[in-house]
Amino acid sequence: MSSSNPEEKLRIEMNTVKLGIIGVGNMGTAHANNILAGKVPGLELAALCDHKPERLEGFADIAKFGSADELIASDKVDAILVATPHYDHTTLGAATLQAGKHLLVEKPISVHKADCERLIAAHTDKNLVFAAMFNQRTDPHYTKLRELIESGELGEIRRVVWIITDWFRTHAYYASGGWRATWKGEGGGVLLNQCPHQLDLWQWLFGMPQKVRAFCQIARYHDIEVEDDVTAYMEYASGCKGVFITTTGEAPGTNRLEVTGERGRVIIDTSTGNGIAYDRNEVPMTRFSETTEGGFTKPDRWHVQIPVKGHGEQHVGIMKNFTQAILKGTPLIAPAAEGIHSVELANAMLHSSFLGETVELPIDAAAYEARLKDLIANSRFEKKVEEKISADFR
Repeated sequence: MSSSNPEEKLRIEMNTVKLGIIGVGNMGTAHANNILAGKVPGLELAALCDHKPERLEGFADIAKFGSADELIASDKVDAILVATPHYDHTTLGAATLQAGKHLLVEKPISVHKADCERLIAAHTDKNLVFAAMFNQRTDPHYTKLRELIESGELGEIRRVVWIITDWFRTHAYYASGGWRATWKGEGGGVLLNQCPHQLDLWQWLFGMPQKVRAFCQIARYHDIEVEDDVTAYMEYASGCKGVFITTTGEAPGTNRLEVTGERGRVIIDTSTGNGIAYDRNEVPMTRFSETTEGGFTKPDRWHVQIPVKGHGEQHVGIMKNFTQAILKGTPLIAPAAEGIHSVELANAMLHSSFLGETVELPIDAAAYEARLKDLIANSRFEKKVEEKISADFR
């Protein structure tokens, strides 16, 4: 039976999505190689674009463009993956959507909330698939935790503590590109480069807080002009409290998420490889406190070790989902419109630190954009790039 829906007809006729990648640095190269290795069924690498032609030399038989505008306008591609430095995500992403192409954008979707709003506003044709590269949403540690929260198994969440300090980065890393770790090039440091993953998971799991008070230390460990050490405190309307700690300057570092709910405590520590540890109260803690006659007793509890194998399909999984969303209408794992939340959390932490006070969410997008522009305009920082290191990092 034939379909009367033009979009559905197009999906039936399509069996391959032709993808163009703009930005062939570390991540763009990795994505291209995964596609060429056949890891993403239905996705064909059709074109590449980078402002450094030498980055394209290793890709034979792939159309190459020196201009992003030319690639976006080309009929060689159905979809674009933007893997450029952060500020370009907004302009190139909007141009892609306006050209009628599906869009997958690397994290963060934009540098600041106002640009997120501009990019999301460009998605006027809802037949176009618009996704973000939040690959940590494929990790079974976090998908299972989300199930425990959404099912009500954990009860109301009372406290969240995430220590994510295993993002260690060296001098060579920061010296590999002039755009890295500058207000003009990245718009921030660890919060805008490494931690969009954890900030996305934070809001995906727990929602957005009402208030944020953060302490962001500039250049604590590296010769950069942005934050490389952050401690943030968050408050929720429910009374839940959260603490988020991150840095690129500690080794070996840790990645430990502890969630306390009425039903007990969940710990995910990826350094142990032990899956999810769940200490489950037989009686929810508040009810036990209100009904027990003892002064020092605690609820009896079960210790449950929830096995988790591996970390999911990560980037390949997001590209598979993006492809199937185009071909079959499969729901997205990471709709790009949700990317505004992790950006707003990062902006709120930096804004709080600049002001030296607690900020309320939603933040004033225009005010934060103005502050960022002021930081760029008044920057006297001279970024040192080492050409040999730069070449090694593509």
